[in-house]
Amino acid sequence: MRSDRIKKGLERAPHRSLLKALGFTEEELNRPLIGIANSFNEIIPGHIHLRQVTEAVKAGVREAGGVPVEFGVIGICDGIAMNHEGMKYSLPSREVIADSIEIMAQAYAFDGLVLVTSCDKITPGMLMAAARLDIPAILIAGGPMLTGLYKGQKVHLISIFEAIGKVKKGEISEEELKELEDCACPTCGSCAGMFTANSMNCLSEALGLALPGNGTIPAVFSERIRLAKETGKKIVELVEKELTPRKILTLKAFENAIAVDMALGCSTNTVLHLMAIAKEAEVELSLKTFDEISKKTPVIANLIPAGSHSVVDLHFAGGISAVMKELSKKGLIHLDALTVSGKTTGENIKNCEVLNREVIKSVENPYREEGGIAILYGNLAPEGAVVKTSAVVPKMLVHTGPARVFNSEEEAYQAILSKKIRPGDVVVIRYEGPKGGPGMREMLSPTSAIVGMGLGDSVALITDGRFSGGTQGACIGHVSPEAAEGGPIALVEEGDLIEINIPNRKLEIKVSEEILQKRKENWKVWQKNLQGVLKKYYTLVKSGAKGAITE
Repeated sequence: MRSDRIKKGLERAPHRSLLKALGFTEEELNRPLIGIANSFNEIIPGHIHLRQVTEAVKAGVREAGGVPVEFGVIGICDGIAMNHEGMKYSLPSREVIADSIEIMAQAYAFDGLVLVTSCDKITPGMLMAAARLDIPAILIAGGPMLTGLYKGQKVHLISIFEAIGKVKKGEISEEELKELEDCACPTCGSCAGMFTANSMNCLSEALGLALPGNGTIPAVFSERIRLAKETGKKIVELVEKELTPRKILTLKAFENAIAVDMALGCSTNTVLHLMAIAKEAEVELSLKTFDEISKKTPVIANLIPAGSHSVVDLHFAGGISAVMKELSKKGLIHLDALTVSGKTTGENIKNCEVLNREVIKSVENPYREEGGIAILYGNLAPEGAVVKTSAVVPKMLVHTGPARVFNSEEEAYQAILSKKIRPGDVVVIRYEGPKGGPGMREMLSPTSAIVGMGLGDSVALITDGRFSGGTQGACIGHVSPEAAEGGPIALVEEGDLIEINIPNRKLEIKVSEEILQKRKENWKVWQKNLQGVLKKYYTLVKSGAKGAITE
């Protein structure tokens, strides 16, 4: 066993003595040592209940003959970090999480890892660590939150973000906003729509590194605890079989995940995260792969924020297994891909079926013929940009309008709420990319304000930053190269015409190359006074087109 390096032999007597100080018995020292990476904390709704999930995992590990050893992992709630300096630290936390798990696994020579996660950057950070370490590993999430109910309507976190604009517009009162905030997030769990957290936990299933049900079983269901116990038992089996993440994380696994991503209209953040995980797994994955799969994968679920169905609705309709079974009818799923269940994807989904055709459509009768995410190119985004097409109203799929240019999220947000943005405008928010932020902040507040102000079907937003999975509308992010590196988005001026053509995958600024070149000559290198984590991140981070990885 891998852990023998700290347990076996004459020279390891001091090590054994320290382990016995923890209460380990001689018998336990002969069993597999399983590291349990628990991202519990008391400030993320999706993580507040993870102690219970972790205890269930540990029970499963012990039942299967392993020794669980729990350690802590940091986590940021993007909702709480949104629209202030805190969001600059969210994406960098992904790298810190991956690094810290690597440190713990190598220092203590764990035989296997269980990754207990739930929200935003924690899940991809953990998957990056698993791919990097390539020791047996399995992921278990805390599960999605239930939706709230307000005046007979389903409500959730994004309902509140959008309601701020409605208050500014005079459509609702501040008292009604207070009533809404009291009921929109009614339980623990990751926020109820197909936002980044739930997107990544669903895709963990599709990748094969989590058991079926991981992405959709509600946080408050006892079924989640049973799944955690099964996960604990399964890791011991994975150690015995020496089934490691890189045997699972093949190109086929990533293509399965991307197909599910497109079928569900997941968060655009999945593009960044899947590319980063693939890099750790040494699998070649580019933006073009996403677009190629998008063009042949139909959208078969209309989930919040694009539609009215929650992740819990998806669970009752059959979950990710049913989605994959439906996609397999069109040959979009590699059925021979291995999974942590010990079975292939095909074996996992063999007996699954769609239980509610209102939630999961057939591939013959989808919501859209093409996938939920598209990659755009053009003179404004030579290296690519990402848009969640499933959340764009049809009339905005093709749009040309004047640029309204802002050099920070805060400037744009105040302009929107102050009614300075008009129908037809294209809001450009720059210097918010991986280096520009630094940290590539999410623009959920501006996009929600646009919707709340009644401009969702007439105003587009373009940024070198990124979006929450809760964003809806004609919102194009990850524009690369970013402004801080002198990308074309840095050269846009107020009033320039911006052409968006999502069906043709085009993002253009209608200004001649000669004029752009003159502007480039006058452009000054972006500078900020940075320190600490952000200074390190700025130095190491790469383009959003490469997953915003650090090297």
